[in-house]
Amino acid sequence: MENHTPDRPLASGQRVFTCGHSFHFWVADLLVDLANGVGIQDHRTIGTSAIGGSRVIQHWDVPEEQNEAKKALQEGNVDVLTLSCMTRPDEGIRKFARLAVRHNSNVRVTLQELWLPEDRFPFDPANRVRHSPDEYNGSTMADLKTAHAAYFKVMEDYVSTLNDELGKQFVFIVPDAQATLALREKIIAGTVPGVEKQSDLFTDAWGHPSSTLRMLSAYCHFFVIYRRSAVDLPSPGVLSGEPGGDDALNRILQQLAWNAVTQHPLSGDCDGTVQSSG
Repeated sequence: MENHTPDRPLASGQRVFTCGHSFHFWVADLLVDLANGVGIQDHRTIGTSAIGGSRVIQHWDVPEEQNEAKKALQEGNVDVLTLSCMTRPDEGIRKFARLAVRHNSNVRVTLQELWLPEDRFPFDPANRVRHSPDEYNGSTMADLKTAHAAYFKVMEDYVSTLNDELGKQFVFIVPDAQATLALREKIIAGTVPGVEKQSDLFTDAWGHPSSTLRMLSAYCHFFVIYRRSAVDLPSPGVLSGEPGGDDALNRILQQLAWNAVTQHPLSGDCDGTVQSSG
């Protein structure tokens, strides 16, 4: 398989379309803020398809006359398509990737490898086991790593196989889960300023993200898309009012995201030089 990643950080704005559920679709707005923060003025959100609890195939199956994602891809107006599925890859990913590549030979498709809802794999929304975000506080790193290891294998085998079919690395993993695990390990160790409990990262028993976790995800996506970090970017407004929502927490989120992206074999080749916003 031929590698398809840019050799250097991207300076020009990317045209991004986002398809996902409530663990993902909000990343589109945060990417705009991050791009502006490092001086990328021509970043564009082409569109967002938001469907709660969705698999990717549900975005593909939106009726043709209403399917803005397909229209944008067919017009060649998308540089990056961001996707997310509820813990298991589905055929919608392959369908979108093939369509995107057909109309733009330089397109990139990102797939969010997210923190596991309820800390379990496979996750079954019809058979819930948690009833309060406080239940996340009982998860140990050993428990988390076991569940996530099975999930990572399924996701990464799928992406590797799909890239082989496409002939190049068009599909990239955004390692949100790895960054989240690293953050939770630091929380357990008591080394995250202002964030005392793992449950501070979640707004409900399902595992919907707090502003802190949304920002961590946004950094991961930004680093994968632009091949550059935003370490030292000032604390964004989204963290205001959050536990530890200050510059110290922001720097931790940036560094953990950067570490996760640069260490993941399917996130693309990022420039090893940390890019300062200053």
